[in-house]
Amino acid sequence: MSSQTAYVTSHPGTPKRLLMSALGLALLPAAAQAGNATADTANQGDDQTPKTTRLESVKVQATTVNSTSPKFTASLLDTPRAVTVIPQSILQETGAISLTDALRTVPGITFGAGEGGNPNGDRPFIRGFDSQSSIFIDGVRSSGSQSREIFDIEQVEVIKGPSSAYTGRGSVGGSINLLTKAPKTENSLNGSLGLGTADYQRATVDWNQLIGSDSAFRLNVLGHRNDIADRGGPDARRWGIAPSITFGLHADTSVTLSYYHLQSNEQPDSGIPYGNPNNYPQGSGKPIHVPHDTYYGLYARDFQKQRNDVGTILVKHSFGKSWLLRNTTVYGRSTNDYIWTQPDDSQGNFIVNGGVWRRNNNRVSNTTNLTNQTDLTGEFQTGSIKHSLATGIEVSNEKTNRDSYRVGNFNAAGRPLPGETGSIVNGACTLGTGASSGYWCAPVINPNPNDPWNGPVVRALNYTRITTDTRSAWAFDTMEFNEQWSLNLGARFDSFQTKSRASTGVIKNDSNFWSYQGGLVYKPTSNGSIYLSYGTSANPPGVDAGDGADGLAVTNNDLKPENSRNIELGSKWDLFDKHLSLTAAVFRTEKTNARVNTGGRGSPQINAGKQRVDGVELGLSGDITERWNVFGGYTYLKSKLLKPAPGDLASKDNQFPNTPENSFTLWTSYAITPQFTIGGGAYAMSKVYGNTQNTKWVPGYTRFDAMASYVVNRNLTLQLNVQNLTNKYYFDKAYAAHYASVAAGRSAILNFNYAF
Repeated sequence: MSSQTAYVTSHPGTPKRLLMSALGLALLPAAAQAGNATADTANQGDDQTPKTTRLESVKVQATTVNSTSPKFTASLLDTPRAVTVIPQSILQETGAISLTDALRTVPGITFGAGEGGNPNGDRPFIRGFDSQSSIFIDGVRSSGSQSREIFDIEQVEVIKGPSSAYTGRGSVGGSINLLTKAPKTENSLNGSLGLGTADYQRATVDWNQLIGSDSAFRLNVLGHRNDIADRGGPDARRWGIAPSITFGLHADTSVTLSYYHLQSNEQPDSGIPYGNPNNYPQGSGKPIHVPHDTYYGLYARDFQKQRNDVGTILVKHSFGKSWLLRNTTVYGRSTNDYIWTQPDDSQGNFIVNGGVWRRNNNRVSNTTNLTNQTDLTGEFQTGSIKHSLATGIEVSNEKTNRDSYRVGNFNAAGRPLPGETGSIVNGACTLGTGASSGYWCAPVINPNPNDPWNGPVVRALNYTRITTDTRSAWAFDTMEFNEQWSLNLGARFDSFQTKSRASTGVIKNDSNFWSYQGGLVYKPTSNGSIYLSYGTSANPPGVDAGDGADGLAVTNNDLKPENSRNIELGSKWDLFDKHLSLTAAVFRTEKTNARVNTGGRGSPQINAGKQRVDGVELGLSGDITERWNVFGGYTYLKSKLLKPAPGDLASKDNQFPNTPENSFTLWTSYAITPQFTIGGGAYAMSKVYGNTQNTKWVPGYTRFDAMASYVVNRNLTLQLNVQNLTNKYYFDKAYAAHYASVAAGRSAILNFNYAF
């Protein structure tokens, strides 16, 4: 094996991050003493400031939550669109450790699977539309394919419906913003040590320290490892660190410097093939029935390594009288490097000869982004009308370099040798499984991930380089006419230029587009609102900046942006003295010039498709009583392909891929005593299709979770989470062809949560 691939190994070892977390735990006594001393000094000037943040019994605090976006010129109650905020308390109660875990609590969101050209990473679908390229961190686009952690996340915000006016390109179904943990005005030292089944080990430290009277330092550290429960092979190993410091906590001008590093080394899951491969159309469209722990991957060949580094400078200046200027500069770099097994590639070996071809999908990509964003917010009066204004500009540059691996033996023409392809005509698994196939083929039942791999793995060195430049400007205004009526208007202009260079030539797309948002709000009482809103989105070719599922290609580089619009009627209510928030909305989202292929896969595309989703959403969040809290909702999505591709007319009126008709989530907890709390969750979803033909699908499911926590003393709380309580065998991702991803089985985790 060449030096270029020397790092292709079997199970990775214990991550460095666990060692760093152990160091953090070792420093607890000294840090706690320092924190208490500084807190005492700080509190002499402010008797209202608590000394520390204590970890009480785990429950939602008696308050409604709001979005942190400066583009929202009103509270969520008075914002005319659907927004869901997942607070820190829910992240902690449910035992969430990733963005995928967090978004599971929001109905109407599913997850798409990756491959090689479509990268393996976070790919949420909101209201039926791919939102992989519409994920933001502190309001700035998070570029590159990643599997995101939440150890440094305070809350997760989901904007639903076309929202390019807020976020720019894409955002057809909505967008996701992750709010990071920033320095605060009190000393605290919190953390957690988690141990569980499936070799689960996790340690976190969250230390906030005042420096003098007007500055603070915060440090978050993570170490994590676990096997994927009842999956027979996949695992996760990662570590990270996120320091930040703020100067001028109480001053008119403040500066926050922050850095984020996350590094992972994992054994990726391979999934289960669908039962109707291309050469067996009579078969069932759902995945074949095999035991839950069936894993077709190879320890000796498969791996996934990711690294994410983000540096941020945030400058705020208050001019007084509600006027605030924010300038954010972000430089980020993400890498995604993997080889993983995609089972059988629709070849049908498991039908003909009892084997599954271990096709490899691979990718080597790195993405950098440099973004500068300026926001100005404030209030003013024109006659009797109060205005809440938000304006801003953004300049960004994103660069992606993409390569692949050559796995196995190739002929002089650069093509795989016949015995190393999945084609039954060329042999494939008809040669047998195991050694006789060079371990390219595994038996359908009881495959061995410890099979050796002796084939070569070398870099292809066939680079594609994508550069994307964006220039944007926006303005939003909420006009309050009186206590009952307000009008929200917003517009954004984007200049989007993307260029791709490869050995085959250079292609580019230059798009200029406007996006709009408008909403009328009526408040029958101070704690309730009824709204009617309209919003648009624009989705140009190359929206993924080279590292996603919606890339620039010779088949689409000369096309116009796809245009989407959303009409929504909704109502929001804050009940029980703002302890409980209830929301409801009915909506219609239409994409009027969707990109569709003129022929089969890979054929030229045209702006000729039309897609529609009609839906209903219900949501609730907060405290029903002082002891009882809830978080969840229900979403109904009636999706239709009104105008499919010319070569796919049979799909007319079919359901969207990755779009369940019904989805329901509910998390609730109850404090039996001030020390003892119990909780549980139910997550249900109806049948999901993987393709527009609706011939590949995964069954609906209902999953249950459970939680119990006990406050041992003022410094220690024990929390037990059981995920997938009934050990439900279900699929959480449906790819357009070939396979579906299997969700983890039952696992139990005991967390020792501490606070000083």
